[in-house]
Amino acid sequence: MNEFFLQFTSFLDSVLFFDILFGLVEGTKVPFVVALLIFGGVYLTIKFNFINLKMFAHSYKIIMGKYKTKDDVGLIEPRQSLTTALSATVGLGNIAGVAIAIAVGGPGATFWMIIAGFLGMTLKFTEVTLSLKYREFLPDGTIIGGGMGYLKKGFTQRGYPKLGKALAVIFAIFLIFGAIGGGNTFQVSQALGAVSNEISFFKEYPWVFGISIAFLTGFVLIGGVKRIAQTTEKIVPLMVGVYMIAALFVLFVNIDKLPLAIKDIFIGAFAPTAVAGGIIGVIVQGFQRAAFSSEAGIGSAPIAHSTAKVKYPVRQGMVALYEPFIDTVVVCTTTALVIITTNVCDPSGSFCALMDARNGSALTAEAFRTVIWWFPAILSFSIFMFAFSTLIAWSYYGEIAWAYLFGTKSIMIYKIIYLAFIIMATIVNTGTMVDFGTVLFLALAIPNIFGLIVMSSEVKIMLNDYLAKLKSGELDKEALK
Repeated sequence: MNEFFLQFTSFLDSVLFFDILFGLVEGTKVPFVVALLIFGGVYLTIKFNFINLKMFAHSYKIIMGKYKTKDDVGLIEPRQSLTTALSATVGLGNIAGVAIAIAVGGPGATFWMIIAGFLGMTLKFTEVTLSLKYREFLPDGTIIGGGMGYLKKGFTQRGYPKLGKALAVIFAIFLIFGAIGGGNTFQVSQALGAVSNEISFFKEYPWVFGISIAFLTGFVLIGGVKRIAQTTEKIVPLMVGVYMIAALFVLFVNIDKLPLAIKDIFIGAFAPTAVAGGIIGVIVQGFQRAAFSSEAGIGSAPIAHSTAKVKYPVRQGMVALYEPFIDTVVVCTTTALVIITTNVCDPSGSFCALMDARNGSALTAEAFRTVIWWFPAILSFSIFMFAFSTLIAWSYYGEIAWAYLFGTKSIMIYKIIYLAFIIMATIVNTGTMVDFGTVLFLALAIPNIFGLIVMSSEVKIMLNDYLAKLKSGELDKEALK
């Protein structure tokens, strides 16, 4: 079985990271999955007339509850759906991923990370809108949303039922393994590494850490999506708040270096030096790390958003605009500025104090340490909180995929498997499963982006109808006072 996982992982890896330039640009490559996400983001942003920028203020009003109506249908508030989705995306990608992008691509990667964040806003809007349109309400109250729903129903509606069903099944299978590998075992192993550096007890007894996390996760899972939403609604603001306050303090201390850092970002974005692949290499690093961080275009977050209480699918799509903005544009950019202004990397990005580019968390911790010597301990706590929030969000994603494939009556089997892997991640080597799950996580983009582009015209129709009602004042009239 282990050999199968290794071979299948190798096959998918060769497909996802196939160089679409065929090696014509010396020193770099453009992976197929990155090019697919870039194309999807650019295409949809243009098609929807830059909705990611135009509807930003209106989206905020929805999040604040202004447009509630008596016809809203769902389980949790739009804001809670947003925090649940954010709990899965705001995490190690913001801490380690950004550091890796700068270590490999230089400060200029930050600029392209921001651009990717803005394009990701449109991807999130599109996939969440489709998820709300095609969500399915089961008799027991479970809501089946996400890529499984709109891939199956969307293609069936267009006369391709077999293709739609096949894509939905593939998506669900990938999502389950992605949840167990990338959303579970990887998070636990990273959290254990960070916490054990501060609490030596867990180095000697890692299984205690595993059992503790499994117990906390299980407690949240028993309560279903409502308890998950209530938990993430408290955790996400706390963990982001602590991290951002510390980051802003570091930037305040180094405020004299901020103008030069911003200059380095822009120069490095268009005229990089000592970076493999030149400007193409920088763009790839920026977009790749943004994709890993925000999950825009992957099709996972629409599962959380599909439970929102809304009348119009487009309305929740607009709420989802804030997800990549907060995750990538705000948190990732702030992390990048901390790393650049503290000089743990020189301005060209050609040399880093920590040469191991894979050790992104250590590089970020070193940047904070230059100003707040005790912050690595707080960062370890942040990593733990990020990992825990990701665990509970991805447990729900995998649960819905399991329910789609095997029915709701067998969900307890999935929950036991998921909790068992939490403990296993602390006592045995789960490297193969992590690699397998991570690759499948990225593979979700292939059927998802294909579906988004095919169904983009119906999203355009819904959007135009919504905007017409907004302009006429109809939406204000039907809103609860």
